[in-house]
Amino acid sequence: MVCVLFLIFGLSTSHAQMFKFGLKAGANFSTLEGNNFEASNYTNIHFGGVVEVKLFENLSIQPEFLYSSQGAKIDQAGFEDINFNYVTVPVLAKFYLTSKKLSLEAGPQFSFLLNQNLEDQFEAETFDFGAAVGLGYNVTEHFFVQARYVMGLTEANKDAEVTNRVVQLSVGYMF
Repeated sequence: MVCVLFLIFGLSTSHAQMFKFGLKAGANFSTLEGNNFEASNYTNIHFGGVVEVKLFENLSIQPEFLYSSQGAKIDQAGFEDINFNYVTVPVLAKFYLTSKKLSLEAGPQFSFLLNQNLEDQFEAETFDFGAAVGLGYNVTEHFFVQARYVMGLTEANKDAEVTNRVVQLSVGYMF
Protein backbone atom coordinates (compact mmCIF):
# COMPACT_ATOMS: atom_id res chain seq x y z
CA MET A 1 0.00 0.00 0.00
CA VAL A 2 2.82 2.43 0.86
CA CYS A 3 4.46 1.67 -2.50
CA VAL A 4 1.22 2.48 -4.36
CA LEU A 5 0.82 5.81 -2.54
CA PHE A 6 4.46 6.70 -3.22
CA LEU A 7 4.00 5.87 -6.93
CA ILE A 8 0.82 7.97 -7.21
CA PHE A 9 2.46 10.91 -5.42
CA GLY A 10 5.55 10.65 -7.63
CA LEU A 11 3.52 10.54 -10.85
CA SER A 12 1.36 13.51 -9.86
CA THR A 13 4.45 15.51 -8.89
CA SER A 14 6.23 14.76 -12.17
CA HIS A 15 3.04 15.49 -14.13
CA ALA A 16 2.76 18.91 -12.45
CA GLN A 17 6.31 19.74 -13.52
CA MET A 18 5.57 18.79 -17.14
CA PHE A 19 2.25 20.64 -17.49
CA LYS A 20 1.40 24.20 -16.38
CA PHE A 21 -1.52 26.45 -17.22
CA GLY A 22 -2.16 30.11 -16.66
CA LEU A 23 -3.72 33.39 -17.70
CA LYS A 24 -2.21 36.33 -19.56
CA ALA A 25 -3.23 39.78 -20.74
CA GLY A 26 -1.60 42.77 -22.34
CA ALA A 27 -1.44 45.42 -25.01
CA ASN A 28 -1.53 45.02 -28.78
CA PHE A 29 0.19 47.54 -31.05
CA SER A 30 -1.09 46.58 -34.48
CA THR A 31 -1.30 47.81 -38.03
CA LEU A 32 -2.14 46.56 -41.50
CA GLU A 33 0.62 46.45 -44.06
CA GLY A 34 0.22 46.37 -47.83
CA ASN A 35 0.73 48.10 -51.15
CA ASN A 36 -0.72 51.62 -51.32
CA PHE A 37 -2.11 51.35 -47.80
CA GLU A 38 -1.10 53.92 -45.20
CA ALA A 39 -1.91 53.35 -41.55
CA SER A 40 -0.26 53.74 -38.18
CA ASN A 41 -0.26 51.71 -34.98
CA TYR A 42 -3.59 50.94 -33.37
CA THR A 43 -3.43 50.18 -29.64
CA ASN A 44 -5.77 47.63 -28.08
CA ILE A 45 -5.78 44.53 -25.84
CA HIS A 46 -5.45 40.76 -25.74
CA PHE A 47 -6.20 38.26 -22.96
CA GLY A 48 -6.75 34.55 -22.45
CA GLY A 49 -5.32 31.25 -21.37
CA VAL A 50 -1.93 29.62 -21.83
CA VAL A 51 -0.66 26.06 -21.37
CA GLU A 52 2.98 25.00 -21.21
CA VAL A 53 3.87 21.36 -21.83
CA LYS A 54 7.48 20.46 -21.07
CA LEU A 55 9.03 18.17 -23.70
CA PHE A 56 12.69 18.31 -22.69
CA GLU A 57 14.73 20.15 -20.08
CA ASN A 58 14.94 23.37 -22.15
CA LEU A 59 12.06 22.89 -24.62
CA SER A 60 8.30 23.24 -24.17
CA ILE A 61 5.25 23.60 -26.39
CA GLN A 62 3.01 26.52 -25.45
CA PRO A 63 -0.46 26.65 -27.01
CA GLU A 64 -2.60 29.65 -26.12
CA PHE A 65 -6.25 30.62 -26.55
CA LEU A 66 -6.61 34.41 -26.71
CA TYR A 67 -9.07 37.17 -27.49
CA SER A 68 -7.11 39.71 -29.54
CA SER A 69 -8.38 43.10 -30.68
CA GLN A 70 -6.24 44.54 -33.46
CA GLY A 71 -6.44 46.69 -36.57
CA ALA A 72 -5.02 49.93 -37.86
CA LYS A 73 -5.31 53.67 -37.22
CA ILE A 74 -6.19 55.40 -40.47
CA ASP A 75 -4.47 58.76 -40.86
CA GLN A 76 -6.76 60.14 -43.58
CA ALA A 77 -9.63 62.48 -42.75
CA GLY A 78 -13.08 60.98 -43.17
CA PHE A 79 -11.96 57.38 -42.60
CA GLU A 80 -12.58 55.38 -39.43
CA ASP A 81 -9.92 53.30 -37.70
CA ILE A 82 -10.10 49.59 -38.56
CA ASN A 83 -10.80 47.19 -35.68
CA PHE A 84 -10.75 43.39 -36.04
CA ASN A 85 -11.57 41.17 -33.05
CA TYR A 86 -10.10 37.67 -33.23
CA VAL A 87 -9.84 34.47 -31.27
CA THR A 88 -6.18 33.60 -31.78
CA VAL A 89 -4.49 30.27 -31.19
CA PRO A 90 -0.70 30.56 -31.22
CA VAL A 91 1.15 27.25 -30.87
CA LEU A 92 4.71 28.11 -29.88
CA ALA A 93 7.90 26.19 -29.37
CA LYS A 94 9.46 27.66 -26.24
CA PHE A 95 13.24 27.24 -25.91
CA TYR A 96 14.73 28.26 -22.57
CA LEU A 97 18.02 30.11 -23.04
CA THR A 98 18.89 30.49 -19.35
CA SER A 99 17.90 28.31 -16.39
CA LYS A 100 14.10 28.50 -16.79
CA LYS A 101 14.05 32.30 -16.84
CA LEU A 102 14.55 33.64 -20.38
CA SER A 103 12.92 31.88 -23.34
CA LEU A 104 12.75 32.29 -27.11
CA GLU A 105 9.28 31.54 -28.47
CA ALA A 106 8.29 30.91 -32.09
CA GLY A 107 5.54 29.18 -34.03
CA PRO A 108 2.35 29.52 -36.07
CA GLN A 109 -0.71 31.49 -35.07
CA PHE A 110 -4.26 30.70 -36.20
CA SER A 111 -6.75 33.58 -35.94
CA PHE A 112 -10.52 33.40 -36.32
CA LEU A 113 -12.45 36.63 -36.88
CA LEU A 114 -15.22 37.31 -34.34
CA ASN A 115 -16.30 40.73 -35.64
CA GLN A 116 -15.11 43.95 -37.23
CA ASN A 117 -16.23 47.56 -37.23
CA LEU A 118 -16.27 48.37 -40.99
CA GLU A 119 -18.00 45.39 -42.61
CA ASP A 120 -19.53 47.43 -45.46
CA GLN A 121 -16.28 49.29 -46.33
CA PHE A 122 -13.45 46.93 -45.43
CA GLU A 123 -14.53 43.28 -45.42
CA ALA A 124 -12.11 41.12 -43.45
CA GLU A 125 -11.23 37.51 -44.13
CA THR A 126 -12.67 35.17 -41.50
CA PHE A 127 -9.34 33.33 -41.01
CA ASP A 128 -5.84 34.73 -40.66
CA PHE A 129 -2.67 32.63 -40.52
CA GLY A 130 0.51 34.13 -39.10
CA ALA A 131 3.94 33.50 -37.64
CA ALA A 132 4.84 34.57 -34.12
CA VAL A 133 8.26 35.12 -32.57
CA GLY A 134 9.15 36.59 -29.20
CA LEU A 135 10.83 36.46 -25.84
CA GLY A 136 9.46 35.40 -22.47
CA TYR A 137 10.85 35.96 -19.01
CA ASN A 138 9.75 34.15 -15.84
CA VAL A 139 9.98 36.83 -13.17
CA THR A 140 9.07 34.31 -10.44
CA GLU A 141 7.83 30.73 -10.44
CA HIS A 142 4.32 32.04 -11.21
CA PHE A 143 4.62 35.50 -12.84
CA PHE A 144 5.92 36.00 -16.39
CA VAL A 145 6.25 38.73 -19.00
CA GLN A 146 6.36 38.33 -22.79
CA ALA A 147 7.08 40.43 -25.86
CA ARG A 148 6.01 39.04 -29.22
CA TYR A 149 5.80 40.01 -32.89
CA VAL A 150 3.08 38.40 -35.03
CA MET A 151 3.29 38.73 -38.80
CA GLY A 152 0.20 37.81 -40.82
CA LEU A 153 1.03 35.51 -43.73
CA THR A 154 -2.40 35.57 -45.36
CA GLU A 155 -4.42 38.56 -46.52
CA ALA A 156 -6.60 40.10 -43.83
CA ASN A 157 -9.06 41.69 -46.26
CA LYS A 158 -11.13 40.35 -49.16
CA ASP A 159 -10.69 43.49 -51.29
CA ALA A 160 -7.23 44.81 -50.39
CA GLU A 161 -3.84 43.14 -50.27
CA VAL A 162 -3.02 43.83 -46.62
CA THR A 163 -1.69 41.66 -43.81
CA ASN A 164 -1.82 41.99 -40.02
CA ARG A 165 1.24 43.06 -38.03
CA VAL A 166 1.03 42.98 -34.23
CA VAL A 167 3.46 43.63 -31.39
CA GLN A 168 2.15 42.16 -28.13
CA LEU A 169 3.36 42.94 -24.61
CA SER A 170 1.93 40.59 -21.99
CA VAL A 171 1.98 39.80 -18.30
CA GLY A 172 0.75 36.52 -16.95
CA TYR A 173 0.35 34.14 -14.07
CA MET A 174 1.00 30.38 -14.13
CA PHE A 175 -0.86 28.22 -11.61
